[in-house]
Amino acid sequence: MTDDTNAMPAQASDPAKLVLEDGTVARGTAIGARGLTGGELCFNTSMTGYQEIMTDPSYYGQLMMMTYPHIGNYGASDIDMEAEEPMVAGFIVRSFTERHSNRQADETLDEFMRRYDLVGIAGVDTRALVRHIRDKGVMNAVISSDELDDDVLLERAQDWPKMDGLELASKVTTDSDYVYCEGSGPRIAVYDFGVKQNILRSFRARGATVRVVPGDTPLDEVLAWDPDGLFFSNGPGDPRAMSEAVDRVGRALDTGLPVFGICLGHQLMSLAQGFDVYKMFVGHRGANHPVKNLDTEKVEVTTQNHGFAVEETSIDEAKARVTHVNLNDDTVEGLRFKTFPGLSLQYHPEASPGPHDSHYHFDTFMEMVAKERNVAVPEQTDESLHAV
Repeated sequence: MTDDTNAMPAQASDPAKLVLEDGTVARGTAIGARGLTGGELCFNTSMTGYQEIMTDPSYYGQLMMMTYPHIGNYGASDIDMEAEEPMVAGFIVRSFTERHSNRQADETLDEFMRRYDLVGIAGVDTRALVRHIRDKGVMNAVISSDELDDDVLLERAQDWPKMDGLELASKVTTDSDYVYCEGSGPRIAVYDFGVKQNILRSFRARGATVRVVPGDTPLDEVLAWDPDGLFFSNGPGDPRAMSEAVDRVGRALDTGLPVFGICLGHQLMSLAQGFDVYKMFVGHRGANHPVKNLDTEKVEVTTQNHGFAVEETSIDEAKARVTHVNLNDDTVEGLRFKTFPGLSLQYHPEASPGPHDSHYHFDTFMEMVAKERNVAVPEQTDESLHAV
């Protein structure tokens, strides 16, 4: 068993350990709630937006490690929630700020984590751990401030369910359908596999009427509402384990309605078209990933959060064309479909805080809806995406 990290100076607190399934042990101090938690260990390279990351349903069941060293300095606020509660299984940082400086904050990050019973660890060399994962590949781990025996924790990490083949969208979808907003523009039906609030705010800012439905809602029920467009949201887990959702998406593509998918929605649309999706060695998570728009030759700095990707060699050119590629590894980041009016993105154009280079995709979809359905689209409002 190895110890790849050294404990960083911290205020006196309860000891905690992070143990990876390959035997790597990192010692630090407990933050948030006390206890034991586990999941797939992933990392995010964003400098800000930790609360948006913690509450993003796409991270459900994962241990989130921040590479930026100082976390918690602006506290926590209800206005920065992407879901009703944190979705990550645990939180890992290098230097944790006990006192914040932000007049909009409602509480400290530690108070926020304790309120939602979220277990975390601070005082570990997160960048060394990132290098380790980057070399060895994504793996499971556990955080504990309760049980501290290395052998026991290693066994727990090795026994934790793998993300590969795991269906999780049903854990985060809404319990019942609801109208999020009513506008003077097109009617957009949103299939919720773990939809972020900023996606819904993005549609609201463009004057849409938005109805959100659970991910397992029969298509006929959605079509009875007479939507002008269909949206398939982001979400957690392995899309290949969602056979019923893939079938439902496939039937939705046959309706002729304009369709837009982001992240998990992008993967489900691809699977419905017969393309392949694979588990990535590490995954993309951060607010600084360069993506090239092949139509305009422009590069967008994007926010990303995904551990699966569409296999480019499996894409049938008669059905879709690649519109965006990741400049770090050439993975597929966007598709435009040829047999129905639709587009999909692997990254997150709605993300905030972070780069806003990709907000235009919502405009592109709304223009598609206006053309295909002969409906007017109001001018985008100046309201903040964070406005409740």
